Amino acid sequence: MKKSFNEVRENNFKTLEQYVPIVARVHGDNHPEFHEVRELFDIINRKCKEAGSERPEIDEELARLREVTNNYTVPSDVCESYEAVYNMLAEVDQAYQA
Repeated sequence: MKKSFNEVRENNFKTLEQYVPIVARVHGDNHPEFHEVRELFDIINRKCKEAGSERPEIDEELARLREVTNNYTVPSDVCESYEAVYNMLAEVDQAYQA
């Protein structure tokens, strides 16, 4: 069964709020694109919080995330947390598009 955007947001954002800054700190030197991933996530997170139960306007940020991450392709030299971030962001993106 497909999850709604709000379900995915509820399931993923608490973990993403914890993981994204850590992954940026650990992998940012070798993967400078992750700094932009962090910025985009911060904007998406803020817009979602501001929207409350309404649907946030995050098409632009998600499009940029797909570009920056090469459609959430996980680099071969990163940890499981990095991979988890990309997987959760991809799930958020898919649920938003649905």
